[in-house]
Amino acid sequence: MTGFNIPQLRLQNQYLSNPVFKNPADVVHYMGAIQAQDYAGAAWAIGQRLQGASQTIIEKAFTDGDIIRTHVMRPTWHFVSPQDIRWMLELTAPRVQAIAGTRHRQLSLDKDVFLKSEKALIKALSGGKQLARTDLGDVLQKAGVNTDEQRFIHIMMQMELIGLVCSGGRQGKQFTYSLLEERVPKTKTINRDEALATLAKRYFMAHGPATLQDYAWWSGLTVTDAKAGLEMIKAQLASQVFEGSTYWFAERSQTSTKSSTAFLLPNYDEYIVSYKDRSAAIELTDIDKTDPRGTIFNNTIIVNGRVVGTWKRGFRKNKALIGISLFVKLSKANHAAITSAAKRYTKFLGLKDFELVTDQL
Repeated sequence: MTGFNIPQLRLQNQYLSNPVFKNPADVVHYMGAIQAQDYAGAAWAIGQRLQGASQTIIEKAFTDGDIIRTHVMRPTWHFVSPQDIRWMLELTAPRVQAIAGTRHRQLSLDKDVFLKSEKALIKALSGGKQLARTDLGDVLQKAGVNTDEQRFIHIMMQMELIGLVCSGGRQGKQFTYSLLEERVPKTKTINRDEALATLAKRYFMAHGPATLQDYAWWSGLTVTDAKAGLEMIKAQLASQVFEGSTYWFAERSQTSTKSSTAFLLPNYDEYIVSYKDRSAAIELTDIDKTDPRGTIFNNTIIVNGRVVGTWKRGFRKNKALIGISLFVKLSKANHAAITSAAKRYTKFLGLKDFELVTDQL
């Protein structure tokens, strides 16, 4: 393959350029999972991969349970499809629990604490109830479970990982939990090999071109398990050796993109966070400008597949204020593309007007 353009292919395979999906559930199912500890940011991540998206559409899908938010990989919250949540948890939860084990011991969270918590939560949530975190904290306290420090967060994560609870709808701005068995209809079970193959296929189809190391990072699986999954499905993928690494991806008809295409990506967007090696998206010398932690987890401005700055949002009456901080010089066409991206975001929020400001808000 000549002209192997990793950023362009990723934009296409993630459907950031030329979106084809019309509802949030299809986006999440296609992507496999979408990182979602920042709910508003993750909603925009879905929205950018949809035709005619709005914040209201995403919220409805979440409220109706068409998309589920739970701990499933690495560990952090992700949006996942209801039809995938059980087999995915069975595959990835043991690794997440192993990672969390040290913190559990520091917080004196053991089998007895988790069992007591499980019983209390089943009693409180049975019958289709959806309760906010504060309410469930009270439930656990009354059951004799100490929720000081970070114990509540880790208890609830464990309850998610064992498949007891998952997200309910929101009550105002409050997140709720539901019993998974009541929230998500029964789904067909698959064996471990099928799960390894399915997760690998979802990742490389939706995130490629990517390497085995990228996939192991994203999934949280061991390199051995990640490689086993890739081996099962690599005949369905194209591959390209580039700068000494093998990249795997879906071979689709090339879709032309505008000469100047820009995106206001939210923090933790899959375009950035789902790769161990992020050099295809950003110059190494620019990483500290984007995120002092060196992780590129802030809101980023993407022009032609590359990070050129960061952005923040604010509001004034019915106007969106979008603060941008660029660390490269851009052409007029690229500035116009960023303005178009800001207009799309404003429309997604349901607002009529926006203002670009050069200082961070």
